[in-house]
Amino acid sequence: MNLNQRITAFEKLGQFISQFSNQKIEKRDDIEHNDLFFDGFKHQIKLAYEHNDWFKKENLLFALESWSKSLTKSNIEHWINNYNFKLVEPKNIAIIMAGNIPLVGFHDFLSVLISGHKVIAKQSSNDKHLLPFLAKYLEYVEPEFKGRITFTEGKLEDFDAVIATGSNNTARYFEYYFKDKPSIIRKNRNSVAVLTGNETHEQLEALSDDIFRYYGLGCRNVSKLFVPKGYDFQAFFKGVYKWHNIIHENKYANNYDYNKAVYLMSEFDMLENGFLMIKEDESFASPIATVFYEYYSDVESLQNKLKNESENIQCIVANGFDKSEIPFGKTQEPQLWDYADGVDTLQFLLNC
Repeated sequence: MNLNQRITAFEKLGQFISQFSNQKIEKRDDIEHNDLFFDGFKHQIKLAYEHNDWFKKENLLFALESWSKSLTKSNIEHWINNYNFKLVEPKNIAIIMAGNIPLVGFHDFLSVLISGHKVIAKQSSNDKHLLPFLAKYLEYVEPEFKGRITFTEGKLEDFDAVIATGSNNTARYFEYYFKDKPSIIRKNRNSVAVLTGNETHEQLEALSDDIFRYYGLGCRNVSKLFVPKGYDFQAFFKGVYKWHNIIHENKYANNYDYNKAVYLMSEFDMLENGFLMIKEDESFASPIATVFYEYYSDVESLQNKLKNESENIQCIVANGFDKSEIPFGKTQEPQLWDYADGVDTLQFLLNC
């Protein structure tokens, strides 16, 4: 199977996925094998949000819509244009996937297959319904993928390299267990936003998407704000009001009530608006329904601080602060070339 075949297969997968979005779920006549797969995938989406209360249908469809936009021929070709695939010797690549947001392991899955390797995927029990079904669709549109995709719930065996995503604690286990294999080991990271006080209402509304999408469970979700001394949070609270209905989601509301009770009993200072609490704290990882904030005195000192903390940070959301910043509202819409932890997955796979 050559590279063009692999590109075409993922392009067709993107076209299939494009039928499922928050705007509408609608079967199209121009999609290959749709009679076999459309209704079945609708059922898998239903199973996914019944199995995991955090996988609200709106979030599942948002993830699918994002991937359908990424999986176009022009997008894939732009992504792989600067890599050399000619000397790749197909190997077995194990992927240990997280399950915090829907299809969080898809980019690794795509990278392994587009580079010409075979994939052995060990999924999280929290996110196990969508990817095997999409893999089966890939095998139908490109039969040469058969035998190249394996899902396992048991011990990983017969692999040449590994990509593993987990917590800081599991990363230590991964590093020991896979010490003799080429590997990418991902740990906890969080995303931050740098505010100046000059943001527009529209920018702050967009920032609310970075905070609340997927209930804040992703490493690309903003969990920490850096604000200038004397910052007035009134405009911020007005901007995030767009997401006020999230408090009606039971699991989110339970976390809000619990964390609020902890803060009050501990006599911590915090501000809240009925669905979000903000608390001054130096940590990057905040609990659900909470965003931490920290004051800064000057931009240069903050730039140095974030540079020194780069191993803990996934994204920096800002406007004119850093060359690698992400615009407000775009953290959950990464491009194919936006690699997790800044590690070039595709280059790793071409060299391993």
